[in-house]
Amino acid sequence: MLKIVKLARSTYYYNLSVEGKEKVKQKGGKPRGYSLDKNNKKICDEEIREYILESIDGDAINYGYRKITYHLRKHYNLTINHKKVYRLCKEMDILKDQRVIKPKIKRTLAANRIITGSNQLWEIDIKYGYIHGEDKFFYLLNLIDIFDRSIIDYHMGLHCEAKDATALIRKCLIRRNLFDSGAEKPVIRTDNGPQFVSYRFKEYCEELGLEHERIPVKTPNKNAHVESFHRIIEDECFKNNEFENYAKAYEFVNDFMEFYNPTEPLL
Repeated sequence: MLKIVKLARSTYYYNLSVEGKEKVKQKGGKPRGYSLDKNNKKICDEEIREYILESIDGDAINYGYRKITYHLRKHYNLTINHKKVYRLCKEMDILKDQRVIKPKIKRTLAANRIITGSNQLWEIDIKYGYIHGEDKFFYLLNLIDIFDRSIIDYHMGLHCEAKDATALIRKCLIRRNLFDSGAEKPVIRTDNGPQFVSYRFKEYCEELGLEHERIPVKTPNKNAHVESFHRIIEDECFKNNEFENYAKAYEFVNDFMEFYNPTEPLL
């Protein structure tokens, strides 16, 4: 057969070996970055990390990764296996043994407040967007003043870590002239995402004299203003567009922000 097609034996077997390596490489490639829920909706890993943190902050406080997997399937309707849950827990240093060793950061719970002016209470939260053309998610971190209902600034990227959240807060403080002498800084309200429960975020707030409060688990109504804005951007921007790539997503989101903020009320 090799003589008929005039193909050297060494070339034939070399190509076979290369094809085999390519197949192995594809099989063991980078994790896709999301899981499906029971409705086949894609849930990005960052959101799943939030679910895990919520779980071990509540009913699943003493669970190992296998029981957390069951908890995620039952209470968050995720289609997910224990190997992925193990990987995510290990990345966050919250495997059961690690939880025993690492001290827990003290949390100040969100309080009911009477707000009488701007720069008294800011809410910050992440919205996840999907890029259809690249089959991956991007992160939109928004900071809203709950009195004037404006998005003071936002961070958008393919990653969102504690350093991005602290950089956004600094930009907003500068924009509102809150580094001036005598200026009172706002209370920062967040959920329990990994960016906000980190030591880096805690230390930054302490360094600037910012009071940081976190909402109780599974109470998004405590972050109602930024959550309401996220519903708006989901309905009027994300659902109406299938982004080909990150550049297109950035363009659409930037146009949306300019249209809605601050010329029109957001809520």
